[in-house]
Amino acid sequence: MRTVIQRVRRAEVRVDGAVVGAVDSGLCVLVGVTHGDGRAQIEKTARKIAQLRILRSSDGGDDERRSAEEAGAAVLLVSQFTLYADVRKGRRPGWSHAAPGDVAEPIVEEVARELRDVYGLHVETGRFGAMMDVELVNDGPFTILVEA
Repeated sequence: MRTVIQRVRRAEVRVDGAVVGAVDSGLCVLVGVTHGDGRAQIEKTARKIAQLRILRSSDGGDDERRSAEEAGAAVLLVSQFTLYADVRKGRRPGWSHAAPGDVAEPIVEEVARELRDVYGLHVETGRFGAMMDVELVNDGPFTILVEA
């Protein structure tokens, strides 16, 4: 599983012009699922999202960082199969490393459930398989790539 974790001032996802998920200050996380991902990757990914100490302290400084779990920060979780694009050859991306939708969707849903149930976070999501418009204001900018 691959995730791009971004510290945001705000983020939202629209499908056909309607907002389907939005957060104020917190994290926007793009999630890609590959073949063989399962329970271990779900748990590791949720733990990283919840416990990475990347949020600013309550006074806005960068000296003491807090995790989403400590801060009670919201998370916008968006499925993103393109994180597994293969562009090593030619000019067209290959998608063979991305898990098919019927495999990936329940895994992404399980990451969201784990963040809610285990870490107590407010989680908003995009709509799996839909053409989504993702809009965000990156805070920093601060963006981290995590492999699980």
